[in-house]
Amino acid sequence: MDRINQTDRSAQLRALEGQQFDLLVIGGGITGVGVARAAAMRGLSVALIEAQDFASGTSSRSSKMIHGGLRYLVAGDISVVKESASERAILHRIAPHLAQKTPYVIPTHNRRSKLMLRAALWAYERLGGVERSDFHEAWSLDQLKQNEPLIATAGLNGAVVYPEFLTDDSRLTVATARSAVAHGACVSTYLSAVNIRREGHFVVQARSTLPGDTSEVTLRASAIVNAAGPWVDAVCGLEQEQAPRLALSRGVHLVFKHQDLPVHNTVVMRTHDARRIFAVPLGGYTYIGTTDDYHPECEYWPPVTEGDVSYLLAGTRQVMPEANLMPDNIVSVWSGIRPLVADGSGRASKELSRKDEVWVSSSGMLSVGGGKLSAYRAMAERIVDQVVEANGFTAAPCQTAEVALPGGGTATPLTGDWSAVAMERIQRLYGSEAQQVASATSTDLVAAEVGQAVLAEGALRLEDYWARRSSRAWFDEAAGLPILAQAAHAMGALLNWDATREASEIENCLAIDTASRAGYANQHYVEDITDAHRKAS
Repeated sequence: MDRINQTDRSAQLRALEGQQFDLLVIGGGITGVGVARAAAMRGLSVALIEAQDFASGTSSRSSKMIHGGLRYLVAGDISVVKESASERAILHRIAPHLAQKTPYVIPTHNRRSKLMLRAALWAYERLGGVERSDFHEAWSLDQLKQNEPLIATAGLNGAVVYPEFLTDDSRLTVATARSAVAHGACVSTYLSAVNIRREGHFVVQARSTLPGDTSEVTLRASAIVNAAGPWVDAVCGLEQEQAPRLALSRGVHLVFKHQDLPVHNTVVMRTHDARRIFAVPLGGYTYIGTTDDYHPECEYWPPVTEGDVSYLLAGTRQVMPEANLMPDNIVSVWSGIRPLVADGSGRASKELSRKDEVWVSSSGMLSVGGGKLSAYRAMAERIVDQVVEANGFTAAPCQTAEVALPGGGTATPLTGDWSAVAMERIQRLYGSEAQQVASATSTDLVAAEVGQAVLAEGALRLEDYWARRSSRAWFDEAAGLPILAQAAHAMGALLNWDATREASEIENCLAIDTASRAGYANQHYVEDITDAHRKAS
């Protein structure tokens, strides 16, 4: 059974205390759940705890792209190119709804730049084993004008176009966690490690972080993987004091209605400081990102500043000056922290490697920093290989590249009295489970999504549904605020909330939204969002 149902909290915590596990994973982001899935599928007994919700940190704030590794070709890292291209193909096979092709359009200024880019892509396609149907193509200037009329073409001679993949990072994380559970892993969110010690085996004390829940548990495991993302250094400190290993970087994205930025494909734009940013169409919206600046604090909801907004808007306006891009038009924003590994060079954060790095403490706890969403599965496979070897475990071969994730089966045509927009949304979120979700109700899509979120995907707070299971916090009218009361009531019925708890859950989401926008809000925004807050509460 690949459902994560945490409604019986007491039984869940008893299960964590009921045995000594081969492996305890600390961290419920894509790295942690990837490790838990890989280990459980190889026959290890696995527990995973997460201090907040699945994907509550970095793994819900990425650019939501599965890159094939073209950028690594420029750096001469051929092995990474091959792995990235291979992993992209694997994800498309095991979860096609979470790896949807999106053409990348790179405008070119002259014949030389176009030839150089095409040469790089030719090499990339052959080294990465890219299928011929996914080979790049070159657009003339007339084709660029026809296909992307918003792009200002002065000084251009056309574009080069090649496919990459778009994902829903939060749902990929949850699907991977569900697969881990289906293979025997015991997982629990809102359970924070507070102490780690070694008594032959590892002993970890953990405390509930759910509102009103004071539960504490003691877990025992032969091995620990610390996959806490930006909080890796903090978890290391629970065992012994040590120097920080991470350099944290903040990335910001802005979401607009598609009518304000009506691109047909993902447009790659070069900024004044020689970085690349993207404009990505998704449903009825287009988002742009990302920034890359050092950020000293570990935060679940890092701020978005006036400077972030100005940087992204300026870079986009330079390429598409006719777009209707003003702070007033921003539907939503997200900001996340990248757990990069420091190298002591003093270089800008954009120049630090995104490759994963693993280190082992004197007690044997394995910690992982860095890493790319695109290669999470291969990274998890390598980490579990290391755990198996270090502990002498008997383990089956890795099968994570062959077994479909939940929702990754053969999709069937969706039936029901749904609008075209709703159907596209349901199929994109749930894949082969779309009909099951849609059939839960004939009229109330929010209630159907909430039921799936709580009973199959482990949601325990309104924020979990609003921001991560449904992405309504990013891609919905008024950032999904108008449906908060409806969703809270539906969740309350499943999780036994009273009216006071429902109200506090709504207020938590409103506070998140307000804080996220506080750095750039103007009066027009304040008036509109105040009205949305009033309706939500």
